[in-house]
Amino acid sequence: MSIKNKRWDRKYWLSMREEVLNTWTTGKEVDLEEAFRYFGELPKEKFVDFVLEKALDNGKTLLQPRAGVPILRDHILLLQYLQNEGQADVLPTTIDSYTRQNKYKEAQIGIEESLREGRALLNGFPAVNYGVKGCREIIENVRVPVEVRHGTPDARLLAEITLAAGFTSFEGGGITYNIPYAKDVPLENSILYWQYVDYLVGVYAEEGIIINRESFGPLTGTLVPPCISISIGIIEALLAAEQGVKSFSVGYGQCGNIIQDVAAINIMDRLTKKYLSDFGYKDVSVSTVLHHWMGGFPEDEAKAFAVISFGSMSAAVSKVTKVIVKTPQEAIGIPTKEANAQALKNTRQVLYMMENQDFIDRKKVEDEEYIIEKEVNLILDRVISLGEGDIAVGIVRGFSAGVLDVPFAPSRYTHSRLMPVRDNSGAVRFFDTGNLPFDKELLEFYQTKLEERSKFEGREISFQMVLDDVYAISKGRLIGRPK
Repeated sequence: MSIKNKRWDRKYWLSMREEVLNTWTTGKEVDLEEAFRYFGELPKEKFVDFVLEKALDNGKTLLQPRAGVPILRDHILLLQYLQNEGQADVLPTTIDSYTRQNKYKEAQIGIEESLREGRALLNGFPAVNYGVKGCREIIENVRVPVEVRHGTPDARLLAEITLAAGFTSFEGGGITYNIPYAKDVPLENSILYWQYVDYLVGVYAEEGIIINRESFGPLTGTLVPPCISISIGIIEALLAAEQGVKSFSVGYGQCGNIIQDVAAINIMDRLTKKYLSDFGYKDVSVSTVLHHWMGGFPEDEAKAFAVISFGSMSAAVSKVTKVIVKTPQEAIGIPTKEANAQALKNTRQVLYMMENQDFIDRKKVEDEEYIIEKEVNLILDRVISLGEGDIAVGIVRGFSAGVLDVPFAPSRYTHSRLMPVRDNSGAVRFFDTGNLPFDKELLEFYQTKLEERSKFEGREISFQMVLDDVYAISKGRLIGRPK
């Protein structure tokens, strides 16, 4: 196995870098020394790490929307609207699907057709095609920091261009932007590509320029058990830290049971810091991110606002560092800028109203923390063991053995055997644990929880429960109860 979790040699990175920058014409615009000087003149308020640290110090929660359109001027106007009207703390630039697949020619055609027709014909912003000069216009026309959000297994050129342009956070990783997004990309490849990205971020850090990195916690976005997203987030943090990353945000997708969501965010924060420290990475700043519900949304906007508000309550109680805000138009396609701003206002109002309120049963939170922490430790212990101490080797072997697994994933490099289901309180448990390395205590716990639901609903434990739960929120419920 060629992939290792070892800090890259500079010569090795530079040899690969020449090939990466020649992938598309705009790669020639990247000049690291010039980028270092540009960052030196950038106000600290435009650094994601700065606003995250400030939020952590003040116990505040930041808000960030999703947004991206293909015409540069329209994209800038969209971000300005979300900054001014929506009061976003961090702005996004969501990348289009062609760029995510490294299809820059097709993205260029999409830009030209969008300009010709005067409307968006791509589902995001094709940053590679605009190059450093075009992307820098975004940074210079907003007041708050901007993060790159995408879904790219091979994001090397995208990272080179956007970081050189002044973006100060970059989402994704070798697992989270491969397994949920691609079918045929081997993990050895995507881990290598993302080691390149993390090494690049480490190069900036050597110059005192701290670029935040963030794992994509929701994964497939459908009933992903907390222990799965947390384990993978910790793994990506360890990979990033080895290459020199100094600021890392671990992400989590809202499941819907407030007790479980609060416990999960607590454990995610605690264990990420613990594993980083245990592996010798003691100088990495850790923050947490909650994504509003990533599954199906109700088409009715009033009901959709209720889902958003419900997720915001978990954010408020857990004091998560940042919320990725969904909109009331999730069920119908790409939201308008007005809907996006309304969702930001809605979320902030809930956070304000929840300030200093603490009505959660802490004993129940602690009980849930015990379960999640045990699950995560068992998974990571086995991954580390399979890798013989090397987390990168352990990832590949772990997915091959089903010790790491993601439900409903398109990738053929994960078993997708584990099957989630809600218990009678709406917490996400396991209908089938696949090959996850859980012990008898956990297996009996899941069985007891499902039996409680079975008895309440008067039906047998079956796969129908899983199906019902997948569609429940879009139909107006948390748990997929029989009619």
